[in-house]
Amino acid sequence: MRQRPQIPGMAAGGGSGLPASALRGVVDLGALAAKPQAAPAAPAQAAPADGSGPAADGTGAIGSPLVFDTSDATFDADVIERSMTVPVVIDFWAEWCGPCKQLSPVLERLAEEYAGRFVLAKLDVDANPQLAQEFGIQSIPMVMAVVGGRLVPLFPGAVPEAQVRRYLDELLRLAAENGVTGTADGQAPEELPEPPMDPALAAAYSALEENDLDGAAQAFRDVLNANPGDTEAKLALAQVELMLNTRDLDVDQVRSDAAAKPDDVAAQIAAAELDLSTGRVDEAIDRLVAFVARSAGADRDAARVKLLDFFELLGPEDPRTATGRQKLTRVLF
Repeated sequence: MRQRPQIPGMAAGGGSGLPASALRGVVDLGALAAKPQAAPAAPAQAAPADGSGPAADGTGAIGSPLVFDTSDATFDADVIERSMTVPVVIDFWAEWCGPCKQLSPVLERLAEEYAGRFVLAKLDVDANPQLAQEFGIQSIPMVMAVVGGRLVPLFPGAVPEAQVRRYLDELLRLAAENGVTGTADGQAPEELPEPPMDPALAAAYSALEENDLDGAAQAFRDVLNANPGDTEAKLALAQVELMLNTRDLDVDQVRSDAAAKPDDVAAQIAAAELDLSTGRVDEAIDRLVAFVARSAGADRDAARVKLLDFFELLGPEDPRTATGRQKLTRVLF
């Protein structure tokens, strides 16, 4: 079973992959389950007859056992209760959202293809503002999942289908590790086909599981040599390289050197990488922005390039990326 490398604290920004340990410490939805309901749970409704809504592309998935609308009134039964036996993926969307209309049909088609190993609950944020607020939805499309009554953030934005599949595969592995192995139609999981995995990526994750960071890094490089556009391999390689750069560091010595040598670019980069690897993302960014502001020449450029690496690692959807870029721009110009 592969395990995606993960920087502690990165999930808070929304730009992360899904590690096998993602259920440890994720949000418990018990508070949502306890909230007063506007009406008893009702059956999922089919798509509007006029063809409006996310199923207007002709998938016809809404209202099936695998893809259904949910709401404030039906959320407990639709999502929380059902998640005790089968993973529930939530698609937060709205009629006016163009990217939602790109992503929703992909999710609906994959729900059918995965044959009940997860179900897809579609939540219109305009019609259900209370739930959208409780989940902290600030932009759409946004995709989350609930497993065993606990929230697992997946990804924001209309990501490519291949990437969606990888998130789903990791979600199903995570659910199995936590005992949620049912299906929408009651089939035993072993009767369902296992989604195929890219053999080159499988080799990389296998090396990572064996704690062979050098081997994993090389395997991810091999994937990128064959397919330079593979975003998962690129992100994973960046995370593994960060782990390699920080695994043998003496934490006290690194922090002491950084404090004693504020103008030493190597000392500041080492401390920033240490901060990032331990989830102190804001501190890592601020340290290098401050160095860029007070330095010049090659040292300044080295710190700037390292910051750009950090932003790529966090991803464009992470709000800390936008904030960090703004800070960097202010000190550069």
